[in-house]
Amino acid sequence: MAKTTSADEETDAARTAGLVDEERLGRWMDSQDLPGRGEPVSSRFISGGASNEIFEITRGDFHAVLRRPPRAVPKGRNETMLREYRVLEALNGTDVPHPEAYAACNDHDVIGASFYLMSLVDGWSPMNMGETWPVPFDTDLDARYELGIQLVDGIARLARVDWKARGLEGFGKPDGFHDRQVDRWLAHLSAFQFRQLPGLDEAAQWLRAHKPSHWEPGIIHGDYQFANVMFCHGAPARLAAMVDWEMSTVGDPLLDLAWVMNGWTDPGEDRTSGYVDCTGMPSRDEMLAHYASVSGRDVEEIDYYIILARFKLAIVLEGGYARVVSGEADNPSTAAFGPVVLDMMAAAAQLASTTPLGR
Repeated sequence: MAKTTSADEETDAARTAGLVDEERLGRWMDSQDLPGRGEPVSSRFISGGASNEIFEITRGDFHAVLRRPPRAVPKGRNETMLREYRVLEALNGTDVPHPEAYAACNDHDVIGASFYLMSLVDGWSPMNMGETWPVPFDTDLDARYELGIQLVDGIARLARVDWKARGLEGFGKPDGFHDRQVDRWLAHLSAFQFRQLPGLDEAAQWLRAHKPSHWEPGIIHGDYQFANVMFCHGAPARLAAMVDWEMSTVGDPLLDLAWVMNGWTDPGEDRTSGYVDCTGMPSRDEMLAHYASVSGRDVEEIDYYIILARFKLAIVLEGGYARVVSGEADNPSTAAFGPVVLDMMAAAAQLASTTPLGR
C-alpha cells in the first residue's frame, strides 16, 4: 500500500524544499571537524514555521539538529540565530537542560542563511502529544504533578548560572533593563502597528510606575513555556531540554517565571482551556515556591512581571500577525495571533488595574 501524505506534510515539504543543501553542508561540517567525514549527509524536516525551520541531520553515526530561518528571512533573524547558538554554547557543561551546541555558521553561501547544529534530544514535546499526555502522564496525576515542577525547575536552574563566567558579557544590556522595557516594546510595535490595541496605554503607564524595587541580572530564555521544552521518556518526570532560544538575553530572569505563570491556573479552576491539560499539576503558590527555593530569588513582585510578560507577548505576537495582514508572512498560521493579541493586552491592563501597588 502506498504511504499517504497529509495536506500539512505536503505544505511543509513545499515550504522547506531546498532549504538544506546537503553537499555544501557536508563540506562545511568537514571544515568544523564534526563527525562523519566522508559520509553522505541526509536531512529530514522536523518542524518549523514563522521564525525557524528545524531539520534532523544524519551523517553516518552522527545525528544532530539544524536550525535555520525560513526561506523569507525576517529582518535580523540571521543575527538572532547566532545569538541562540551563543547562549547554548555558554550553557554547555552547566546543569541547565539544553541541547548541546556543536557548531554555527554565518556564511550564507552554505545553505542560504545563518544556521547552527545542536544535539538531537531524546525526549518528547508536549506540542506533539495531540490532546493528551503520553503514558503514564495521561492517567497518573501524581506523575503529572512533577511535569509542572520540572517545567519551573528549568528556569530556576537557568537563573543561577553565572552569565559573566560563561562568557556572556555583552550578550544583553542588563543595566537599566526595567527602565527601558516599555519604551523598547512600544518602539518595536511602532514599526508595524496597523491597529489600536485596547489596554496598551494603561499597561504601559502602570509598568512605568511600578518597576521592581530590587533585582539581579541573569540569563533569560525569553519564551519559556511547555511549547519550548522536552521531557525524558517515562516517569518520574524529568526535563530533557529547554529549546527555542531565539528571544534569549541577559536581563531579569523573573520574566521567564512570569511567562509560565501568565496563564497558570490553580486546582479547582479550568485547567484544560490552554494548549495543554494542566489537571493534576502544582498550584501557582507551589510553582512560585519551587522556583524561589531553587533559584534563590524573591518572587514577591511576580504580578509586575506577569503584566510585563503580557504586554511584551502581545506586541511580539502582533508582529507576526502584522506580517500576515501585509502579505509578508511565510507561514499563514500566524493569522491566529490576531484575537490572541487583543486578549493578552486586555489581560495586562486588567491585572494592572487590580494591582495598584505592584505586589
